[in-house]
Amino acid sequence: MASGRNLIILLCLAAIVGIVVLSRGCGGGSGSSASGTESVVIGGEKFALEVADDDAKREHGLMGRTEIPDHGGMLFVFPDRKVALQKFWMKNCPIDMDIIYLDRQGFVTAKYRMKAMIRNPGESESDYETRCQEDEYSSNLPAQFAIELKAGTLDRLKVKVEDHIQLDLAGLKAAAR
Repeated sequence: MASGRNLIILLCLAAIVGIVVLSRGCGGGSGSSASGTESVVIGGEKFALEVADDDAKREHGLMGRTEIPDHGGMLFVFPDRKVALQKFWMKNCPIDMDIIYLDRQGFVTAKYRMKAMIRNPGESESDYETRCQEDEYSSNLPAQFAIELKAGTLDRLKVKVEDHIQLDLAGLKAAAR
């Protein structure tokens, strides 16, 4: 009886290990890794971008960051049902950063250098939020993706509206929530 129970325990442990291994292997496509990053080539240079593929990650974004690595940043992915005119603003962002918006196929619809936006001493939260929203950056056309990079990167790489950025479109769209 004890050997039968041990066999059941061993089989259960093997099943749990198998599930953990399989779940770590489902990264969302060829450019994804288990660490939640996507490898993307922009202007001939490779970037390792953090992926924001759900509401909480998209809302927080790069808020509070005091630096962005030269080949780092964030890739925002919106599910099909949320493809629309996107508007980002810089609440609690103490550094400038670049942003490009991409349509469903990965074509650039708009690009900006977004200016840092921190709360002034004595400014109410309501006034600060209003000031942030007044200084928003629009995708100009419906966008499914946005990429934030270190300020100055887009100019250095000569990225322009209508350029195509190669992404794992199917994998990213499937992972978006």
